Amino acid sequence: MREHCTSAVQAAERRRSPEPPARARIGTVRSTHPNNFPLSSPTQPQVSTERPRGSTLVIGVLGGIASGKSEVARLFAGAGGLVIDADRLAHEVLDSADSVQRIRERLGDGVFAGDGRVDRAALARRVFDDPKLKRELEQWIHPAVRAHIAEQLAAARAGKTPRVVLDVPLLLENDAQHHLVPECDALVFVDAPLAVRNARAVAKRGWSPGELARREATQMPLATKAARAHDTIRNDGSLTALETQVAQVLSKLQAR
Repeated sequence: MREHCTSAVQAAERRRSPEPPARARIGTVRSTHPNNFPLSSPTQPQVSTERPRGSTLVIGVLGGIASGKSEVARLFAGAGGLVIDADRLAHEVLDSADSVQRIRERLGDGVFAGDGRVDRAALARRVFDDPKLKRELEQWIHPAVRAHIAEQLAAARAGKTPRVVLDVPLLLENDAQHHLVPECDALVFVDAPLAVRNARAVAKRGWSPGELARREATQMPLATKAARAHDTIRNDGSLTALETQVAQVLSKLQAR
């Protein structure tokens, strides 16, 4: 459960890993685009008002599975910022007494580990083989996760947290439900070659070859996500190189 169930599903197995035109805050501008993102063309975001000086900078992180979005989110937030991690929140909701009871009643003991907690790998296998069950689980998990995200974002703004990074799987796909895209001052796409991402998924998540492609086929095409982003960060090199790119993008965003 690293939004949720497809976030609640993806999180079931995930373990803890040329400059575009300047853009101002999106504000409350809405669009009839199916993903609810203000567009003047398929690749060019529409600008509304300037972000007030001193206000919280909100960054949404996009990218493919195992591209390194969480690491990029951590770097953007830095010591003074906040990462709102939808998968972590989904884990907490999944481990709540209400969810545990519902899952046990619905699926039995086969998806629980010896310590009585939900075995996320076993749950993911069940869910991905049963679309009806997947939808049912999402209906349990997603509303609570969205409420927690909204609470954390509001608290961060009230407390004048300088940066909030939304590490929310399916940020674009599910915007009609969570309405987080218009809250972002910028979207950043984390790019990594498929071979690199496959290797990470196998090594860090224990996925079999081809599993990444199977899951990603249910999501918005990566080319579309990249086109919707205001900046792209390449994550197939060293940590130092990644830190340098993040610092450059952050400096540009803060200067707006």
